[in-house]
Amino acid sequence: MSIRDIDFVETDTETVKAEVIAEYERAAERSLAHGDPVRLFLESIASVIAHQRTLIDYTGKMNLLLYSRGEYLDHIGILVGAWRIPAVAATAQFKITLSAARPNAVTVPKGTRISASESVFFALDKDIVILAGETAATVSGTCANVGEGGNGYAPGEIKTIVDPVPYVQTIVNTTTSEGGADVEDDEAFRTRIQEAPEHFSVAGPAAAYAYFTKSASALIVDVAVTSPKPGEVNIYPILQKGTLPGDEVLREVREAVDTDDVRPLTDKVTVSAPTTISYNLELTYYIDEADAAREAAIKSEVEKSIEDYVVWQRSKIGRDINPTELQYCIRAAGAKRAVITAPEFAAVTETAIAVVGTKKITYGGLERG
Repeated sequence: MSIRDIDFVETDTETVKAEVIAEYERAAERSLAHGDPVRLFLESIASVIAHQRTLIDYTGKMNLLLYSRGEYLDHIGILVGAWRIPAVAATAQFKITLSAARPNAVTVPKGTRISASESVFFALDKDIVILAGETAATVSGTCANVGEGGNGYAPGEIKTIVDPVPYVQTIVNTTTSEGGADVEDDEAFRTRIQEAPEHFSVAGPAAAYAYFTKSASALIVDVAVTSPKPGEVNIYPILQKGTLPGDEVLREVREAVDTDDVRPLTDKVTVSAPTTISYNLELTYYIDEADAAREAAIKSEVEKSIEDYVVWQRSKIGRDINPTELQYCIRAAGAKRAVITAPEFAAVTETAIAVVGTKKITYGGLERG
């Protein structure tokens, strides 16, 4: 169901000027010429009135979920018990290895830093004790800066010890760093506010499980919730741009949905990444001869539109592979036409996402007519 846009008051400056001048002419029983000093004065007053009306309209709209943003949206969220997800730092698991087994226990203190680059640092989350005779231990670490900047470092990439510890030879990440997110943006928060009434019950309904899942991380953009049989609930989240969640994000979701005050007593909840269905992309596109002067720009736009399609295709769970959308994107970017050899339409199951495999994009040149 959709609702139309509304305005609380008329804000168009020219309309307000016409209203003010018409009202004066009616009251004064005389017409005002365009150069009349009174008219010029009234027009200046009308501009002030129009500005005030704009503020009134803005104030009214900040009380409506559809238009509200920033701190105003935060206050609307409070009404239904929804809070904006703050920025969080990326995390990863680290393996600490000693140069050799020691006769006494070795303590590696909480806060010991390891760097991935000159600007990205991780710190160990707690003191870790490597017992006498042992040579290694595993501990979690958190990026020093909140946000997405600490995400995506593959195992072995965070390994430079910033704070040396006696007898420690290496500290290296064993999992890909993930889970870092910027402050939840207005659109994502707006969607969660709409879904918030679902959490007034425990997470029995699918929509309630989806709400609690999205509340676990601002990175989560879509969730599929299924129940293959009574008492079993499977949750499949995906992240921004269709990225599959890793172990850290899946752990955060489990912690969010598997608590006693969220999960019904009889539910067994499983959280996992969606399955993937691969498709190939092969096409040839053409540009109208009349657009020859913009050929380079159009080619660039077409290439971008294809990448946008690839992201769009994988950004929603269960979204069918749809070459019609690809054709639309290419035409909207300025191409005259496109011959799409692959993909063909294919249905995608409710717990899977479609990801691109091979890509072969050919520019067919300029065409006349």
